[in-house]
Amino acid sequence: MKKTLLFLISIITLIHAEDFDTYLKNFDYKARKEMKISTYEMLELVANNEAQLIDIRFKEEFEAWSMGFAKNIPLNELPKRLNELDKNKLIITACPHNDRANIARMFLYFKGYRVRYLSDGLLRTADTLRGDRAKEFIQESK
Repeated sequence: MKKTLLFLISIITLIHAEDFDTYLKNFDYKARKEMKISTYEMLELVANNEAQLIDIRFKEEFEAWSMGFAKNIPLNELPKRLNELDKNKLIITACPHNDRANIARMFLYFKGYRVRYLSDGLLRTADTLRGDRAKEFIQESK
């Protein structure tokens, strides 16, 4: 994960050096908090149609298991599929843990999107939505 983040920072620095410099200079505890979202916060926003959950895993991972309310846009396809994102909603990027989700969040942030990454990952979301909680969530989101 550290290598991935270092690679991302290198790319962003080359492409948006001044913007990224400014981002880093202004990064504080508030920015750190605002870049993340928990499963519970995400579920509430998605149920209220205020956010779009983007599962950035590879297609095969998504086909093996997924959240029915997530849209799959693999990380490596994200640059060419920006038109599928709803700019009127908060975009929440997600993957099983959070490494790829954070890469996607930074990319979208520098493209001008309101975006956060799912800090506890899709595995936690799957655990949260077991049994009766899944039924309750589906009923609330209709």
